[in-house]
Amino acid sequence: MHRLIRIALAAAFPIAISAQAPVVEKVDPPNWWAGYSINPVRLLVRGQHLAGARVTCAHLTCAVTRVSAAGTYAFVDVTVPHHLAAGAYPLTLRTAAGKVEVPFTVNAPLARGGRFQGFDPNDVIYDIMPDRFADGDTSNDDQPGEPGVFDRSNPRRYHGGDLEGVRQHLAYIKSLGATAIWLTPIYDNTNQLDFKEMVDGKPTTAYHGYHAIDFYAVDEHFGDVASFKKLVDAAHAIGLKVIFDMVANHTSPHHPWVEDSPTPTWYHGTPSNHLANTWQMWTLTDPKGTAALRKSTLDGWFVNLLPDLNQDDPEVARYLIQNTLWWVGATGIDGIRQDTWPYVPRTFWRPWMAAIKREYPRLRVVGEVSNPDPAVVSFFQGGRVGFDGIDDKLDAVFDYPAYYKLREAFAQGKPLIELSMMLGRDRLYPNASALVTFLGLHDVPRFMSEQGATPKGLELAYTYLLTTRGTPLIYYGDEVAMPGGDDPENRRDFPGGWPHDSHDGFSASGRSASEQEVWLHVQKLLRLRAERPELRTGAMQHLVAGEQTLVYSRGRSVIALNNDTLPATVHLPAMKLGADALGVCSAPAADSGGITIVIPARSGCVF
Repeated sequence: MHRLIRIALAAAFPIAISAQAPVVEKVDPPNWWAGYSINPVRLLVRGQHLAGARVTCAHLTCAVTRVSAAGTYAFVDVTVPHHLAAGAYPLTLRTAAGKVEVPFTVNAPLARGGRFQGFDPNDVIYDIMPDRFADGDTSNDDQPGEPGVFDRSNPRRYHGGDLEGVRQHLAYIKSLGATAIWLTPIYDNTNQLDFKEMVDGKPTTAYHGYHAIDFYAVDEHFGDVASFKKLVDAAHAIGLKVIFDMVANHTSPHHPWVEDSPTPTWYHGTPSNHLANTWQMWTLTDPKGTAALRKSTLDGWFVNLLPDLNQDDPEVARYLIQNTLWWVGATGIDGIRQDTWPYVPRTFWRPWMAAIKREYPRLRVVGEVSNPDPAVVSFFQGGRVGFDGIDDKLDAVFDYPAYYKLREAFAQGKPLIELSMMLGRDRLYPNASALVTFLGLHDVPRFMSEQGATPKGLELAYTYLLTTRGTPLIYYGDEVAMPGGDDPENRRDFPGGWPHDSHDGFSASGRSASEQEVWLHVQKLLRLRAERPELRTGAMQHLVAGEQTLVYSRGRSVIALNNDTLPATVHLPAMKLGADALGVCSAPAADSGGITIVIPARSGCVF
C-alpha cells in the first residue's frame, strides 16, 4: 500500500519529489569594494539546481536578476553600502529544495599612491612571457594529473617560468633601464594537453596564456592572485610599473561556458556551428562596408578555434567590464594591454574604457591592432569620432606599420627612407606620440632571425627605437640578441632563468661578447633617454631623409643614422652640436654654410 502511495505522489508531484538542494561551485567576482564606481556589482553564480533561486543577505542589498534555463547560473545584484567595513558578507541562496551559502567578501581598497599610474612616452616597456622568462618556483612546474603538460624540451608545452621568476629578476630589468613590465596573460588556462589545437599532429598547451578557462584565477603554473599582487608590489617598490594583458575577445574552447553558457547568446555560435574569423580588419575601417561584410571579422572564432564572446549581450559586457576593474582593484596594476582589439565591437570598447577612466583616471590602455597599414591602425586609436560615430577613447595602439619598415631596413638592409616615409604618415593618428613602438614581441619572429640581421643592425635599430617618438617596448631576450623564428621559436627560454642553465643572460659574466655589446648599447641608450627629456617627449623633426640615412632632431638632441654598409657624410644647416653621446661619430666639422657629420657604416649617433 505504501509503495502505491509513493508512486501516486511521484506521478502527481514529479518536480517536488525529484528536486535537489542548490549547489554553488563558483562566484564571479568573489569580492568587491565599498565606495566603488560600479555599485551594485553583478555576481555570476555557477552551480547546480539553481532554478527558482532567491537570495538574502545581511548588511548588503541583494537580489537575483536572472537564472539560466539549465539552472546552472544565477545573476545576482549586490549593492555594497558606501562605508561598509571590510569583511566576509556571505549571501544565502534558497530554492524550494533547500539553501546554500554564496561566499562574498568586501575588501578594503588599495591605497592609490604609487598604483594605477598609467604609462606614457616617459616609460620603456619590457615585454615578458612568464612561462619562458625564469623559473623561480620549481614546485609548480609539473602539476599532478597533467601528464605531458610540463616538458621543457617541447616548445609548445609549459617550461616552468612563473611569477616568482619574474619577481626575482626585477632588479635585472631595472638595471637595463626599463620602467615598466608587460606580462602576457596569466589567466588560468587549459590544464591538459589540448587535442583540439593540434600542431604537426601533436597536442599543444596554453603556456602563452591566451586561452582562458577562468578570468578570475591565475594559471597554477604561474602562481596565484596573491603571488601576482606580490610581484606588482615588488615592482612598484623599485619604480617599475606593471601592465596586465587582457583578452576580451574570446575564451578557451575548454571553458565551462562553451558547453553550458550563462545566457543563450553568450557566444557567437557554437563549437559545431560558428563563423571563422577572416581577419579582414580593413572592413571595420571602411565607411562603405556593410554589417554582413564585417560579420566574420567581428563574430568569427579566432583561428577557427577560440569561442568568440558576444559583447552585444549585456550580461557578457557587464561581466567583462567588472572583471577588468576587479583585476585593477585587486592588484594595483598601472596599465592594460588588450588583445585582438579590432575583433570586438567599438560599441563595447566605449563603455569599457569609460568604466576604467571613471575609477582609475590615470590608468592607460594599449590595444593590439596587428596591421601594416597606418590608415587601418590609426582608426582604432581614441581621440576622435570615427565614421561610426564612436570615439572609443583608446589611449594607444602598437605601431605595427613602423615595425615592418624598421625590420626591413635595419635587419634586411632595405632603404631606410621607407621608414622615414612611414613616419610621415603620423598625421593619420589622433596622437602619434602615444604609439607603442617595438622591434620585436612575442607574436613575431625575433629580429636576429630576420634574413640579413646582425648584432650591429640590431644596435642601430635600438638607436632608432629608443630615440624616436612613442613609448618603446623591448621584448625579453632581444637585449641580448636572442634568435628565434616563427612561433614557437620566438618564445625560447631566457638563458639563465632556470636552475642549472649553462648560459646566463642575466649577468655580464654569463653573456657572450656579442650579447654583452648589444646589452650595454641598450643600457646606454636607456640611460641617455632617462637623462634627456626631449628624447621622450620632444617634437620630432626630420633634417635629412636619404636612401640609407636619417637625421632628425628632438628638442636639443640630434640623432643621425646610417644604414649603409659604407660610411655616410651628411651636410646639415649651421648649428652647434656637442659630442656624440654614444661615442660613435667624431665631432661635426664646420663647412661653408653649415656643418658636416660623418657616420660610420651601420651606425647611429646622438649629438
